[in-house]
Amino acid sequence: MVEYLAQYFPEQWHWVAASLVAVVQVVLILTLVMLSVAFFNWLERKAAGRIQDRLGPTRVGGRFGWLQSPADGIKLLCKEDLIPADADAMLFRIAPYISFCASFVVYLAIPFAAGWAAQRLDVAAFFVLAVAGLEVFGVILGGYASGSKWSLFGAMREAAQVVSYEVPLAMCVVVPVMVAGTMDLVAIGDSQRGWFVHWLIFHDPFTCLTFFVYLTCAVASVNRAPFDLAEAESELVAGFLTEYSGFRWAVFFMAEYGSMLAVSFLGAILFFGGWNGPIPIAELLGLSDAVHPVAGWLGNCLGAVNLIVKGYVGIVVMMWLRWTLPRLRIDQVMTVCLKYCIPLAATTFCGAILWLYAFPRGVLFQKPGAASPPKPAASALAASELPASGPAPAQGGRTP
Repeated sequence: MVEYLAQYFPEQWHWVAASLVAVVQVVLILTLVMLSVAFFNWLERKAAGRIQDRLGPTRVGGRFGWLQSPADGIKLLCKEDLIPADADAMLFRIAPYISFCASFVVYLAIPFAAGWAAQRLDVAAFFVLAVAGLEVFGVILGGYASGSKWSLFGAMREAAQVVSYEVPLAMCVVVPVMVAGTMDLVAIGDSQRGWFVHWLIFHDPFTCLTFFVYLTCAVASVNRAPFDLAEAESELVAGFLTEYSGFRWAVFFMAEYGSMLAVSFLGAILFFGGWNGPIPIAELLGLSDAVHPVAGWLGNCLGAVNLIVKGYVGIVVMMWLRWTLPRLRIDQVMTVCLKYCIPLAATTFCGAILWLYAFPRGVLFQKPGAASPPKPAASALAASELPASGPAPAQGGRTP
């Protein structure tokens, strides 16, 4: 797109084309995140109500409470924005935006289709993990700057939790990266083209087990129940959010849901085919750039819908876990990480290595082109055996 727009600008103004494309990409991603956060706010209440045998929101927006998210947003914008007298005013103000920016920047490297990525990176999987871990800095700053020991305790609990779970989370990401042979998320998604049997979760039993460890670590890394010790709602205070109100509280809220959607997208790309559906409808219909650019665009649209649906399913699973499992104590949270998740992630990693060594093409559903390199043809082999200079001497004679 940048090259297409650059032809309409002089060479010294090519940066304008790049800036326009960047603005469009940011607006599209921000729109997706904001609309998703509003939908998840409503969905969380409805899911909680159904699980607890209640109706959920019904007062605004009709029977199903469709306007609950706009009503909550208006309420938070109208609330008085307070800053405690003992707080560090500057850090208190910028902490929520640090968390949200870390949550948002992750989407720049997440591809929504084979050709739809704001910034395609060769190390996209590493980039997503590295940037997503920066969200905890906003939490720490918010707890420290609040001037309250309860806020500081909540921030320290989340720091210990997130830093600990980053280790098994990264180990889980290494397994599909190793199976695909690349850290490029576009290449990982493309390697799972075809029917659902080509998804990496079905590649071998160790990769399948890795997904469940990844799910546990992802839930803990985004501070969701039963691992939400940083803002335990059953306590009298809300952890690092104790002193926050109004719009800044909402920004922390948006960062949490944005991170949930990001880890869901990452899990879908690594284990569930990414933008490839269980049935290769786009391939069957010939929706590719090789046929026509419009056909390729339609194929990318279908792929983006596939990925978004998978990400939303991941959010529903997180909500289901929140309203089903009891909250853990902080010592139990650390025990799950150190005594279970890390050993399991290391075991599945070693198992996946041995499986790849024993079955490089898989077992049941072998992919073409994954075998050992073909042998050279007879003519090429014969040519390679000739001497470096001149033809072979005739039998029983001298070289002319």
